Amino acid sequence: MASNTAMMGHLPNGVGVCTTIPDILYVPELLQIFGGLVWILVACTYVVPYNPQGWVMFVSVFCFVMTFIWLVVFACGSHGNSSGWATADFIYHFIATAFYLSASVALAKVTMDLKSDPFTKEYKLDISAVFSYVATLLYFVHTILSAIRWKSF
Repeated sequence: MASNTAMMGHLPNGVGVCTTIPDILYVPELLQIFGGLVWILVACTYVVPYNPQGWVMFVSVFCFVMTFIWLVVFACGSHGNSSGWATADFIYHFIATAFYLSASVALAKVTMDLKSDPFTKEYKLDISAVFSYVATLLYFVHTILSAIRWKSF
């Protein structure tokens, strides 16, 4: 762990993306362990207020696509260890955190509105609000660690 934190002023490439801090978080973000569950569960629901569900789907798909692109850029070494890419990494993860937080709040609101009958299929599927908050936490931690790396350049 000490060798990983000592490299904070360096952008990894290749397999190093999966072994350094904060870039190791790309793996669960890309696999959408939590975001993917949000995506799947929201797609399965039939809820009357479509707008919040549409926003949640947009955020989940947007973060999946952008995290994949980001991972490819870092894995290929296209960043050239530039401080500009460290800044962009921080900004992207900040935006992803803000998006997921707003989607989580909207999804929690819809879920709370269904609370009157907790045994319905829709209420059970809207447990995706919990996974949305976990994805928000994941992106938040990556944002903090990216900010520390950005400041160390």
